[in-house]
Amino acid sequence: MRQRSASAPLAQGAAASPSVHETVDADAAIVRQKPGLAIAAFLILVALFVAVFKFPPILDYPNHYARMWLLAGGINTPPFHEIYALDWNRTFTNVGIDLAAYWLGPMIGVSLLARIFLFMAIVLPPLGAITLHRRLHGGGYYWQIGILYFAWCATLIGGFINFQIGLGMALLFAGADHALQSRKPAVLFVWRLFAGLLLTVMHIFSLGFYMALVCGLEFSPTMAALRSPGAFLRLCGRLLIAMLACALPAICLFFYQPVLPDGGGGLDASWNDSVVLILANLMSALWSYALLADMLLMIPPILICTYAVRTRRLTIHAGMAIAAAGLLLLSCIAPRHMLGTGWISWRFPIMTALAAMVMICPLPRLPRRQALIVMLVLSAAVLGRTAWIGFNWRQGDADAAAVRTVLASVPEGAAILPIMRQPNEHGVADHRYFAWNQDTFRHLPTLAVPYAHAFVPTLFTARGKQPLTILPPWSGIAVPEGNLFSISLLDCPDEIRAVSGIASYLSDWRRHFDFILLVNADAEDRFGGDVPQGVRLAAETPFAKLYAVDKGFMPAADAPRPKSCAELAAAN
Repeated sequence: MRQRSASAPLAQGAAASPSVHETVDADAAIVRQKPGLAIAAFLILVALFVAVFKFPPILDYPNHYARMWLLAGGINTPPFHEIYALDWNRTFTNVGIDLAAYWLGPMIGVSLLARIFLFMAIVLPPLGAITLHRRLHGGGYYWQIGILYFAWCATLIGGFINFQIGLGMALLFAGADHALQSRKPAVLFVWRLFAGLLLTVMHIFSLGFYMALVCGLEFSPTMAALRSPGAFLRLCGRLLIAMLACALPAICLFFYQPVLPDGGGGLDASWNDSVVLILANLMSALWSYALLADMLLMIPPILICTYAVRTRRLTIHAGMAIAAAGLLLLSCIAPRHMLGTGWISWRFPIMTALAAMVMICPLPRLPRRQALIVMLVLSAAVLGRTAWIGFNWRQGDADAAAVRTVLASVPEGAAILPIMRQPNEHGVADHRYFAWNQDTFRHLPTLAVPYAHAFVPTLFTARGKQPLTILPPWSGIAVPEGNLFSISLLDCPDEIRAVSGIASYLSDWRRHFDFILLVNADAEDRFGGDVPQGVRLAAETPFAKLYAVDKGFMPAADAPRPKSCAELAAAN
């Protein structure tokens, strides 16, 4: 029978006892570790932030919110019944929150449902990792508080809601998989089919994560499977059957709906092709609004691990170590962009980090004083980082409120052109930016859909990723995924033509759009451009300004070319 025991101690290289807690009563100096209070405090703090801040600086979140509002019934209201259509055959994965919005949104409201999804995206990955850690290492340990540190990462701040929820589901399903491994093989096979189906629907990368975790669980806590050819062959057979069960639902769904994200007719891949880019990609596992703050608050868990290694009190689950090593390799070699999908390589470092946190158990036996210190240090790091995130959310929510304020002046059925002031640089700690200077306010203009019942060209409608499609003639001035461009671009026809492949809606923008929505308006634009002629201010706040477009305005034929156009051409 395969070993089901806890991890192997680093000091001895042999299997540990089934549960360290079984020896606690025999040693009065050793206390039972109870991380539940700190975990509960974290959950309460996150729930409070999610309840108070409706639109925190989470990049894709407003865009998801607008799409969910349409799926929950908004698509049937004017003018959207003539702009959008729903086609579930456009994708077979990445639709977890879309399905929930379609079925549950009309009953409980999109505002509550979106908050529930955001809460789940934050807490499910660490809670899933804690659940799996408890199973593999035999109970509760203060190290599980440290796992909460990885609730905050670039994929969360980027607003990858389906992906984040899928990570948590994969970890929870892996814990159930471990519990079922003592049952009949047929029961385990059926469970993996079911788990594979749910994870495929939620997000295809979460299925891959689950498969990596299952490989680690099948390998066993020690290196016993490598000690004889027979054991290794039996392991290979179990892995083959396990991978087949996990992947079969995804394969069947693909053949039923053979659709992939549009990569422009090819892979269209770009890579992290230098050591610097690879290291920066690995940092996405912990990168939020300020990398320096993220790294400083990571010091306590690192010190605890270092002390555990030095005192030879670190246990390791060998199977999880192999899974983490494989995910680390994928983190280094995965493409950054491919098949019309961005930030692919970001997905694997957070998987690696969660698997690595599950893999180890530092200081499983501690006397009372040391246990108290470890608990306080880890709690301070985790709750302190969460409070830091809340500070950034408070500022970002004010920016979203500014956008909603100016949208109140937009009449129903209007078409809005979103644009930004693009600064040359920003502060070291700025809630408007996160990893690699990515802006967090890019999709705030899409709030015009639920709040002003107005059209915005950048709502997510990508084939292979979303069930929402856009109807003609609106499809001619929309993109499936889009960025914000500098306001300096609007007075530069040549530069507009240069970016027409990715922003076709900018061509002849005066004729197509009724309003310009300028965000990040309190910053200085790096190209030096200003508001174009032929528009008038309709509403303003420091962060957001709304301009009405005079469709009859014609720029003078002999008007001098703005200096900002030369700056834009040089930058492009």
